[in-house]
Amino acid sequence: MNIAPLWTSLRIAAIATGITFISGVAVAYAMHRYRGNGKAVMESILLIPLVLPPTVLGFMLLFLLGTQGPIGRLLTPLGLNPVFTWYAAVITATVVSFPLQYKTALGAFQQLDPNLPAAARTLGASEWTVFRQVILPLAGPGILAGTSLAFARALGEFGATLMLAGNIPGQTQTIPMAIYFAVEGGAVEEALIWCSFTLFVSLGFLVGVNLWLSQKPRCLKFRRRRPLRPRLLPDASYSSADQGLWVDLQKRVAGFQLDISFQTQETTLGVLGASGAGKSMLLRCIAGIETPDRGRIVLNGRVLFDSAQGINIPSCDRNIGILFQNYALFPHLTAAENIAFALSAGRSLNTTKVTSHLAPLQLADYGHRLPQELSGGQQQRVALARALASRPQLLLFDEPFSALDTHLRNQIEKGMVSRLSTFDGMTLWVTHNVEEAYRLCDQLMVVEQGKPSTLRPKHQILEQPETLSIAQLTGCKNFSRIQQSGPEEVFALDWECPLQTLEPIRPHHSQIGIRAHQIRFLDLEVPVTPPSNTFLGWLAMTRETPHRMTLYLKLHSPPTHAEDYYLQAEVFKDKWQQLKNLPFPWSITLDPMNILLLRE
Repeated sequence: MNIAPLWTSLRIAAIATGITFISGVAVAYAMHRYRGNGKAVMESILLIPLVLPPTVLGFMLLFLLGTQGPIGRLLTPLGLNPVFTWYAAVITATVVSFPLQYKTALGAFQQLDPNLPAAARTLGASEWTVFRQVILPLAGPGILAGTSLAFARALGEFGATLMLAGNIPGQTQTIPMAIYFAVEGGAVEEALIWCSFTLFVSLGFLVGVNLWLSQKPRCLKFRRRRPLRPRLLPDASYSSADQGLWVDLQKRVAGFQLDISFQTQETTLGVLGASGAGKSMLLRCIAGIETPDRGRIVLNGRVLFDSAQGINIPSCDRNIGILFQNYALFPHLTAAENIAFALSAGRSLNTTKVTSHLAPLQLADYGHRLPQELSGGQQQRVALARALASRPQLLLFDEPFSALDTHLRNQIEKGMVSRLSTFDGMTLWVTHNVEEAYRLCDQLMVVEQGKPSTLRPKHQILEQPETLSIAQLTGCKNFSRIQQSGPEEVFALDWECPLQTLEPIRPHHSQIGIRAHQIRFLDLEVPVTPPSNTFLGWLAMTRETPHRMTLYLKLHSPPTHAEDYYLQAEVFKDKWQQLKNLPFPWSITLDPMNILLLRE
């Protein structure tokens, strides 16, 4: 039996798979990053060979590449005529297998955590380094699976090849051709042998790839042969007046317009806001991960973004580190290799340098472990060490403690504060936890629906929140609409009582508030003349926490049901043990010193 179809098939399939691999991965990555119009149409065109009948596809290729076709007429003067040649078979095999490689690679890219390449860029990696050292290794298993499918498809191509390349023994006669003409000539046994061989090769290739991928979650690894781009260090020409962060940006995001302007020279600034307020988007714009629609960003006198002047420094050159909420450690690199990624020495591990970053965070013995082999707290410390290794001028924290339990959060927070005590740059913390922001930051900026409502020292925001939404965000639970009855007196419409205030009532004041822990119970104090704003109250219901009791109180008259209450008070359990045995009504005081005057 002539074995020429075997070598012809393997050669054509191998060449087509190589071409498909390079072109499919490149086009898939380009489409993954493309954000312009017409993406759906372009994808449909790229996938059309997957759904067209082979004979239709073959005829279209014959029409295009034939001597009278639009492409063929261009090739003929050059002495090129691919029709009925071995490379015509390569063309058809490439065209029919391309959609499998493209679609599988695109799916692999789309499944990657977008924070991983973003983190690599903030560490100073160029786009080529990001693709080669982060994206390609992580998407590698999916790409390899697509390559195996493309090879199997190229090996079995028949209809389009017959139309364009014909059945020339020793040149274009592939195994599918040999099978077809063997059956047509009555050589059933020969056709069966070729079918068995094709099934064995295709199935064996697919099974081998699947077995390799199913052994354990894996990534392809490539050694870096060049160091990362050196980080830009602070310019000695900057004066002290230049130090600080100045932001004025606008960006349209889903649901609202991000429109933030602020300037700070504080060492630590907290950005406080509810979920979806635009806090994380602000950080991503500052870091260069997202591009504002317009505005200006200046760090220590260096313009990072200016839409009017066309300046948009890439994130790899901004010298800004970021600690993501999910840490964004590279899962295919060990803890030590993650640190090394941020060092200018590249992947070749400098043990001394890496250890100098791991040791202060008690991680010196964990450098050989992959991120998935570390606890959540250890992962966070590695991410912090990696960010600090890049020597940023500004370090951004995107709710770094939100995924940790209370005990671990306290431990990690203390360790992080201790490590940052030697950091000479600025830090910007995004959080929705007011207590966390108060502990970590000097100043707080409150963001509501994409706009900053205030930027002041932290104690002022807690003591004088100014607006109803800021008071709610900072933990106040008791509010009432008011009607002014004097310069420093209001009637609380929802609590049905007159109240004295320390501050004058302004026309813009429409609400009052008082924090739950600031409500006083005179029954537990030494008997004195009742102060102002003291009323009789009854208990509607209670809620228990490990250390406190929340009391739901009704003023003036007993409650008729559990939900019939005006105020929430919080007391420690030792005080509750004294209070719960006292007869009703209790004497409840809303101290004028603690009354908050608020605007909508």
